Amino acid sequence: MELRAAKWIPGGALKFLLSLRKANRQFAVIGLGRFGRAVCGSLHRMGYEVLAGDRDEKLVARVMTEKIANHAVQLDSTDPTALKQAGIFEFDTVIVAIGNYLEESVITTLNLKEAGVEQVVVKASSDTHHKLLLRVGADRVVFPEYEAGYHLALTLTKPSILERFDLDRDNSIVEVLVPEEFDGKTLKELELRRNYRLNVLAIGNGDKFKINPGPLDRLNKGLAMVVIGSNEDIKKLPISDV
Repeated sequence: MELRAAKWIPGGALKFLLSLRKANRQFAVIGLGRFGRAVCGSLHRMGYEVLAGDRDEKLVARVMTEKIANHAVQLDSTDPTALKQAGIFEFDTVIVAIGNYLEESVITTLNLKEAGVEQVVVKASSDTHHKLLLRVGADRVVFPEYEAGYHLALTLTKPSILERFDLDRDNSIVEVLVPEEFDGKTLKELELRRNYRLNVLAIGNGDKFKINPGPLDRLNKGLAMVVIGSNEDIKKLPISDV
């Protein structure tokens, strides 16, 4: 169990991630602005096969020049025939990164879902955009700017939180530095479940964790602990000096 690899992910991501086929090694990305190119590059570096598409020929050429996709095509994603000819309907997961063009984004999402694409992830630019995308069947809607801002705010105000995985709007798994108040105490002495309504999943030094620690395991300042609980209860944890 490599918890450090689980970066902060917005609420609802667990259900989405579990729904992805484990054997899926191919992704299509439509929309090659900054967000779309970042998704392409990340997936490509991780060893996945990526098909990139955009109506702008210059952006398509840029993706191939930067070598952040296996294939790139110029297309109008509002045209179902163009999507079919590009082979995009054959992908299990398609990321629609057209966020700033509401109509094009919604129509593209509708085309993909009507063609039977299993998982469609879409970038939204507003609450209205978000609602429309859900109405036409988007499986997951993301707000990159909001999520980046939220994560930055957490790192500035809660520097002791090293990693975060949001299970839903109200509950999370977090990796947090052991606060000074917990230094030298066992889990039994701390009674985190009774005092904070939190469960400790692991303790370690960031490189190696002990999973399911026992009541006699001792926490020391400088170590990290992975806890699960409600966001409100997690906020009540003492802040470690960093």
